[in-house]
Amino acid sequence: MNVTDVLATAKDSMTAKRVFADPVERDGTTVIAAAAIIGGGGGGVGTNEEGQEGSGGGFGMGAKPVGAYVIKDGKVHWQPAVDINRLITVVGIVAVTALLVGARIAKLQAH
Repeated sequence: MNVTDVLATAKDSMTAKRVFADPVERDGTTVIAAAAIIGGGGGGVGTNEEGQEGSGGGFGMGAKPVGAYVIKDGKVHWQPAVDINRLITVVGIVAVTALLVGARIAKLQAH
């Protein structure tokens, strides 16, 4: 596979179909899940000092759920996804920061 093929594959991978899932309908409610997609690719061609040519390329893509559109009774609303791991991390950082700041304030007041 040459660099052009890799980049063409990358382009084909980055479509709206990757962002929005197929609609799912149950009991008159339709849900369309959505994700944040990020990707990148690159490649190059070169020649060494002996005149031998070479080429290479690569592509990577990642996704995470961000929420879903819910359609019910002719109305659409957005239901965001909750990333529990991120939430726990932020709460932990805030708690540790509060403890450190509190300890520093207590130490300053003791002097």
